[in-house]
Amino acid sequence: MKLSFLSDPERAQRPWRLVFVAGLCATLVLALVPSVPEALSTGWDKSNHVLAFFVLTVLGCLAFPRHRSVPLALLVLFGVAIEVLQALTPTRQSDWHDVVADVIGIVLALLVMPLILRLVPAARR
Repeated sequence: MKLSFLSDPERAQRPWRLVFVAGLCATLVLALVPSVPEALSTGWDKSNHVLAFFVLTVLGCLAFPRHRSVPLALLVLFGVAIEVLQALTPTRQSDWHDVVADVIGIVLALLVMPLILRLVPAARR
């Protein structure tokens, strides 16, 4: 059985794009709920940010392999937007250090992307 969608690069990226958008939505919800469920936390707020933005960066690079700078720039803006929104909520606290942690997650993901691209052949397109 031939998987014809793999021969069409644009179509092959659709599942990654859906997962990327789902990740953005989940991150936004977790950033704005009054308290993050313990099961979804690493135990330290900054490592939560690093992990979330690491995963989002990998997904963004897989979703948009030809235009990687676009999701990266959007992720930095997304991190800033989260902090602005948290400042507007009564139950969350905004902290610019969180944006630094977001950027660290992005940079770490970029460092391991060559390995990920070897492991996920469809992402090389």
